[in-house]
Amino acid sequence: MAAPPGRARADYDYLIKLLLIGDSGVGKSCLLLRFSDGSFTTSFITTIGIDFKIRTIELDGKRIKLQIWDTAGQERFRTITTAYYRGAMGILLVYDVTDESSFNNIRNWIRNIEQHASDNVNKILVGNKADMDESKRAVPTSKGQALADEYGIKFFETSAKTNLNVEQVFFSIGRDIKQRLVETDTKPEDRTVKINKPEQPAGEATSGTKSACCGA
Repeated sequence: MAAPPGRARADYDYLIKLLLIGDSGVGKSCLLLRFSDGSFTTSFITTIGIDFKIRTIELDGKRIKLQIWDTAGQERFRTITTAYYRGAMGILLVYDVTDESSFNNIRNWIRNIEQHASDNVNKILVGNKADMDESKRAVPTSKGQALADEYGIKFFETSAKTNLNVEQVFFSIGRDIKQRLVETDTKPEDRTVKINKPEQPAGEATSGTKSACCGA
């Protein structure tokens, strides 16, 4: 029998694919570099298209291999990166606490997720550059928390420069996804019931799918 999605065979128990999205310049690549390599640079070259890093961590006695994809935030690369939404198991929505427009655009990024990603993808909101002087802050912590609460997702403020909460963000979403995979492995019949609701007429299901597709 084939291994369930996310399951592993060799030196890890689960393979988890994560996606970093957000406007250009919010520090996605710096967060990834800090987490994967433990380093930070102020002279980072803008990501062209998409790049990824791998780091294996241990969660609750299980070895989790994180494959983390870093996307370009610029509009002209967005069509390239949408292809990666579908395979993502977790998505980190990143904004810059000193740039209000990057925070306001989080709603647009969430709409992209709703259009392109799997329905059960895990999401987490990340306010980066929290090390910056308070005089430069444009988005209060409370505002970030309120947005996360609105969408029912977790929220962290981070600093790739000082390593504030970087590990915590990746470990948090990794643990949530692992738990989801464990539940999926042990309850496949529940998953079938949720997908094929017997009380819903076939016609309704078809029309609902069509409208979602056409709206994309």
